[in-house]
Amino acid sequence: MSRIGRLPVVIPSGVQVGVDGLSVTVKGPRGTLARTFAPGVQITLEGNQVQVTRESDEPRIKALHGTTRALIQNMVTGVSTGFTKVLEIEGVGYRASMEGKNLVLNVGYSHPVVVEPPAGITFEVEERTRQIRVIGADAEQVGQIAADIRKIRPPEPYKGKGIHYLGEKIRRKAGKSGKGGKGGKK
Repeated sequence: MSRIGRLPVVIPSGVQVGVDGLSVTVKGPRGTLARTFAPGVQITLEGNQVQVTRESDEPRIKALHGTTRALIQNMVTGVSTGFTKVLEIEGVGYRASMEGKNLVLNVGYSHPVVVEPPAGITFEVEERTRQIRVIGADAEQVGQIAADIRKIRPPEPYKGKGIHYLGEKIRRKAGKSGKGGKGGKK
C-alpha cells in the first residue's frame, strides 16, 4: 500500500475541511481552496483527520492514492501557512520593483516587463538583495507563476545573468579563450 497515501492528513486548528464525495473544500486564514479528485479513491473526514483509501490495486489507482493525499495536504498547508517561492535577479542594471500590486522587471530589454498577479497571489520585492517573493495559498499556482517570471529572463550560462530561484545552481560554460583563433596562416 502507498506509504504516503496511508498517512492521514491532520487538520490544524483554524482550518475547516468539507468533503462531499470526491470534492474537497478547505477554508483557513489564508483563503479557500476547492478541488475535485479523480474517481478510484475514497476521501473520508474522521474527526480532525482526512483519510484517503483506494478502491482497487490497479496501477492507475495506486498512483492516484498518494497523489490525492499529497494534494489534500498541500491544500491544508496552503490555507494555514501558505507557500512562498523566492527568485533572485543577477546582472548589472537588472532590478525589480513594485507598482501597486504589479511586479515591474527591468532585465535588459528595451522596455520594463510588467507582471500582474492573478487572484490569490502577491509579490514582494527586496530591492537591496534583489529578491522577488511569490506568495500564495495554492502551491501549484505559486510554482507556475514563479516559473513564468523566471522564463522572462532565464539565467545565461556564461555570466549567470538573469532570474533564477534562490539556491539554484547555474551550470556555467567557459567563454572564448584569448589566444589561438581561427583560420589562416600567420
